[in-house]
Amino acid sequence: MTKVYFGMIVSLDGFVNDRYGRIDKLYESYQPHYEFPGAVVMGRNSFDMASDPDGYADHYEFQVPLFVLTHHPPEKQPKENDKLTFTFVTEGIESAINQAKTAANGKDVLVLGANVSQQLLWANLADELQICFAPVLLGKGTRFFEHLENLEIQLEKIRTYVDNHQVESWYKIIRKSN
Repeated sequence: MTKVYFGMIVSLDGFVNDRYGRIDKLYESYQPHYEFPGAVVMGRNSFDMASDPDGYADHYEFQVPLFVLTHHPPEKQPKENDKLTFTFVTEGIESAINQAKTAANGKDVLVLGANVSQQLLWANLADELQICFAPVLLGKGTRFFEHLENLEIQLEKIRTYVDNHQVESWYKIIRKSN
């Protein structure tokens, strides 16, 4: 069954980028521990981090269908290949997740980006959370868990990876019954 998980590498003080929007310090020693997803959902800010969107087709680590949640699709469709395609979704997080699940063909869906992850939590669409702590304090930037003040989310630890450079933990999201 297709699982929807989200995750990011964050500084020890909870930022997904620095005060200038850069992420390089966070990824200096990052070694992920996940299976390759069947599709990826990301926000427009994450998509725009690429200096050349056409580079996704040649260099992006996830050569799978990409669903970009946005209010304004780009004027030019980025280059695609036989594995990586782009769908710009303007109908909201639920639509993006449903389309990604279909495209994933039974594999998991990975959600990237702080804002999109927050929307995912608000919509109660996430099954798991992956968080990796980089050994750095950034002081300012974008917080991963911003705008969730009115949510209480229970987590159950699934697994943790520890090495000389990072701590990565996976949690099951305990859904609230209505």
